[in-house]
Amino acid sequence: MTRIPIGPALSRRSVLRLSAGASAGIALAPLTGCAGPTGAPGPGAISLGLNRSLVSLDNKLNQFDAAVTVQRAVRQALTRIGEGLRPELVLADRFEMTEPTTWTVRLRQGARYSDGTPVTVKDVSTALTMYAGVNGSFIVGLFPELPTVEPVDERTFRLHTKRPVPILDQLMANILISPAAANRAGELSGGVGSGPYVVTSANSGTGEYTLAANPRYWGRRPAVDRVRVRFVPEESSRVVAVRSGELDVIDTITPDSAEQLKGLPGVVLDRTSGTRVNQLFFNFRKPRGHPLADPRVREALSYAIDGESLVRDVLTGSAQQAEGVVPLALKGSVRTGRYVHDPGEARKRLAALGASDLKVKIIWESGEFPADTSVMEAVLEMLRDVGVRATLQQFEPGGDILQWRQGRRGDWDVLGNGFSVPTGHASTSLQGMYGGTPEKERTRDTYQGYVFPEIAARLADASSETDEKTRNNKLAAVQKQIWDTRPCLWAFVPDVVLARRNRVREVRLLQLNSYDLAAVRLEG
Repeated sequence: MTRIPIGPALSRRSVLRLSAGASAGIALAPLTGCAGPTGAPGPGAISLGLNRSLVSLDNKLNQFDAAVTVQRAVRQALTRIGEGLRPELVLADRFEMTEPTTWTVRLRQGARYSDGTPVTVKDVSTALTMYAGVNGSFIVGLFPELPTVEPVDERTFRLHTKRPVPILDQLMANILISPAAANRAGELSGGVGSGPYVVTSANSGTGEYTLAANPRYWGRRPAVDRVRVRFVPEESSRVVAVRSGELDVIDTITPDSAEQLKGLPGVVLDRTSGTRVNQLFFNFRKPRGHPLADPRVREALSYAIDGESLVRDVLTGSAQQAEGVVPLALKGSVRTGRYVHDPGEARKRLAALGASDLKVKIIWESGEFPADTSVMEAVLEMLRDVGVRATLQQFEPGGDILQWRQGRRGDWDVLGNGFSVPTGHASTSLQGMYGGTPEKERTRDTYQGYVFPEIAARLADASSETDEKTRNNKLAAVQKQIWDTRPCLWAFVPDVVLARRNRVREVRLLQLNSYDLAAVRLEG
């Protein structure tokens, strides 16, 4: 492997040269070839090129940013998170807290599925039951507790919780509703939904889907008749395809690709600040006595990472180093600290802790975040520079990395991961990542084994506080406590960047890195 100069000498050219030619020290999971899309989408249709395979059209387990755009076009929730990270009503026309532990909800008059049947209270109750029945569900991990449903009449019901959940209207934006009889505790790749589109063909193995406008849609009919969804793992293929017009929209592009497309005739870049934190997260399932079970060792390792160079030279200024345990754009977030680059301090602390000869294995899934391979290869060299023997293992999208993350497969030390925050509120992110308990760990429903009962209890207390000012003060205190556990080797918050052909209009890109597919229009 070509060795990258570290510190101020780290250049983008060096990183790109390494990315093109490096092979030693990286164990690649078998990758299957995937040809780029062929043929323009045609009039009245658009073609989306996703960087990760869309294996289902619900989100019980599968919740990456671009998937949300497609999933919500077929299945809807009671609410959604819109511009300014504010909750908006969708299948509900009323959603309000009527008591500290009770919300009164009314289904929208005329809301129905593509087969013409109405959305019912039972469908909502069944959806909650099915989400709860999935082990390792990202969505369930966001909830302090799932609510129970008390029917009132055909359209009205109450959501009850044991403790107050003051952002329940935001949380329920992630529970997609399906007809009760067809729902199950597993991911749905087809079936009936209430959204503006219906599925006319689906291949979850290849990640290819075709959607058509729902003729029975209860809302405003979408302007685009057909949507083709393609999984194109190679970014170079996606860039070529959007330039040629074979793809209309590509998501989560790297800074290099954005530079290639910037100013190109016929192509538009949409950009906004993001709410997704990308992390090099430590494995908290290490046994007592292991060096990485010591927060002092984890902190010492973080001094090896030159985050400023990574942001400047690899991510080309399209991200910010994290200054807290959640993105600062989220409501209720606070600055808790910053990552400091000091290789000498890293070597000194590791030696004092008896961890000079440390081995570290880093794993991640391709496409987890922009420029992931370049970031990982640069991090590997930075660790080697302080005497840490690091190796990388990259997984193909749709592979078995979930089993590794849950501690059911091979061992690892650091995970390259991105954590989306689909509610726009810090308490959701904190609960999902740091609210692990021994009970959750028994079913592997914790975030990489992060279990600190005192932190989980303080998060539960803060999240149930109905007074916003008091809640934010409690959340600020627990965020600082989490930072002191040093959960990440490094973390950053990327901008949200999307490329599209200029014939595609009204793509209102949200900070959540998704958009309303029904609002998209074609020129003319």
